[in-house]
Formats: sequence, structure tokens, C-alpha cells
Amino acid sequence: MQQKAADPRIDRMFSTDCRWAVVALVAVWALYSFVFYALLPQLTDDGVFGALLISGGLVMLFNAAAIWAMISHYRDDKAHIYGLDLHYLDLMNRR
Repeated sequence: MQQKAADPRIDRMFSTDCRWAVVALVAVWALYSFVFYALLPQLTDDGVFGALLISGGLVMLFNAAAIWAMISHYRDDKAHIYGLDLHYLDLMNRR
């Protein structure tokens, strides 16, 4: 169950982290795709091609699942996670 955080900075920090997580995921997918495309001319054996295709696809799938799980965890516990950060940031700013 999702509840509204008391501090609006928490929602901003969470949405920023979500955006950067998606950007990182897209970057990893783009890099894997580029490397696979760059290796295509050297892949003469169908077995090596299949192994690279399957293993790269699994890495990208597991990476996407990990990012989704991280975002889900942050969403469920964002008041605690970001609240601590904001507490110590506020203390630093008072000094």
C-alpha cells in the first residue's frame, strides 16, 4: 500500500532516482545492443551467435528486473530512505 510522503522533497527525490534508474537501464541496453551489433561480422559460428544472444538477453532481462525491484522497494519505503537523507541534509544546512 502506497502512502503519501509528508515532505514534498521526498517525492521529488524519488522521481529523480526513478528517472536516473531508467536512464541507466536504457544506457546498458544500448551498450549491450551496440556491442552485439559490432560483433556480428566476426560471428561465423551459429553456436557462438546463439550463446551470445541468449546470455546477453538474460543479462539485460535480469538487469531490468533488478532495476524494477529497486524502484518498487524505494516506492514502498521512500519515507524512510529519503527521510534519513533529508534529515542529515537539513542538519548540515543549519550549521
